[in-house]
Amino acid sequence: MNKTLLKSVREYKKQSFLTPFFVILEVFMEVLIPLEMAKIIDVGIANGNLNYIIQRGIILVAMAMLALFFGVTAGNMAAVAAAGYSKNLRHDIFYKIQQFSFKNIDHFSTSGLVTRMTTDITNVQMAYMMSIRLLARAPIMIILSWVMTLVLNKTVAMLFLIVIPLLGGTLIFIAKKAHPHFIKVFDEYDVLNNSVQENVNASRVVKAFVREDYEIDKFHIISKYVYSLFTKAEKIVAWNSPVMQFTMYVVILVIVAIGGNSIVTGTMQTGELTSIIVYSLQILMSLMVTFVFVMIMIAEASTDRIAEVLNEEPEMQDSDDAVKDVANGEIIFDHVNFSYAGKDGTLSLKDVCLHIQSGQTIGIIGGTGSSKSSLVNLISRLYDVSEGAVYVGGKDVRSYDLDTLRNEVSVVLQNNVLFSGSIYDNLRWGNPDATDEQCRHACDLACASEFINRFPDGYNTHIEQGGSNVSGGQKQRLCIARALLKDPKILILDDSTSAVDTATDAKIRKAFAEE
Repeated sequence: MNKTLLKSVREYKKQSFLTPFFVILEVFMEVLIPLEMAKIIDVGIANGNLNYIIQRGIILVAMAMLALFFGVTAGNMAAVAAAGYSKNLRHDIFYKIQQFSFKNIDHFSTSGLVTRMTTDITNVQMAYMMSIRLLARAPIMIILSWVMTLVLNKTVAMLFLIVIPLLGGTLIFIAKKAHPHFIKVFDEYDVLNNSVQENVNASRVVKAFVREDYEIDKFHIISKYVYSLFTKAEKIVAWNSPVMQFTMYVVILVIVAIGGNSIVTGTMQTGELTSIIVYSLQILMSLMVTFVFVMIMIAEASTDRIAEVLNEEPEMQDSDDAVKDVANGEIIFDHVNFSYAGKDGTLSLKDVCLHIQSGQTIGIIGGTGSSKSSLVNLISRLYDVSEGAVYVGGKDVRSYDLDTLRNEVSVVLQNNVLFSGSIYDNLRWGNPDATDEQCRHACDLACASEFINRFPDGYNTHIEQGGSNVSGGQKQRLCIARALLKDPKILILDDSTSAVDTATDAKIRKAFAEE
């Protein structure tokens, strides 16, 4: 298991260590039980000693109850440890994503991040639970059962020195053959999830252009490819059980033949043969742990994908002496060059020099693709300049504490996002402590109150995910109100009234001028 990921075990270390401990106690009980069974058969039943049978029977039941208790305790602790581990992993990934700049996020697709937090973490959780239970159980069970078999019959014990490596090697070979197919499956999950996400987000466009059939065909192609990869992997893994069953029956037949001959010659008793068969089954069933290696191999691909996110260094990090106060809204672009691909990439902005006084209102005009949005993204440091510097309030934006800087800059984009919740909930993203009166005032300035008051529930109206139950113009006005509630030193409106009619646009401009 990756060391980076194991750091997320944290408060569940206790359960992770106690699980193998209780598994070992369970194994000890299970190994002793066949020995008691042999004594009951060879001594109690053979001599007709009822008291001995009852006495050993009580001990046998006690061992079985202890084995059950240890097994249940180990199972519960393994479940808690694995579930807690996956919970911490989800938290750590989500927390890390919040630290990412846009450039960091550009390295991963949205669907890829979602897959990592769902499917990949589920794989890691299952592999972790199996590891702390079965990987502790199998070796000890094999060793102790083999030792007990050696005590009872050396010939059968020597047989297992051949069977164990042969069967174990075969099962590991099967697991390794399936491994590459499983790895490829999870890469294709990103593509599949991206197709679904894209289709759902753009469902109105799909329906408007009557492209449902095209989207269905595209989805089926990806889905069929995932199906074929899984089928290839599962066909290989399917050999696991038949090989196991065949070996088990062959070994039992050989043991019965050896044991039967030994009973006839008087060198073995019936109870001992029964115990040897039970020990043989325990050894062979423990070899099924090799299938855990399949899960671990599957999880290995998921582990690498999760570690990729956790190891990603946020491009923008606050320094220890970061400035905690923005003096005013003055903005200076000092010979700024900017490229999304870094210093060696094609420049989106070249040698930009700009000075905006605090309190000044300016308009930036340019054709489509002329990097207007790229320019304003540098002010709140959503991206860093490639060369030159951007100053806000007389200081380089790179010297500010990020939260401090961004709290003083409000940006309203052309395509804004609303979150599921009430209108009040969405407005208070701008100011969590805003009163109802302040929310209404901001909506008056943004000309949003006129349509909010027409809703039956007013400001308590529930907004669906992404604001799908309000129009584009209504969404823009709510976002303007949300930005105003921040009371920022810098307000950036990036074509934020494109979906608003000209009369309402004029009212908003007038309200801004007066306010």
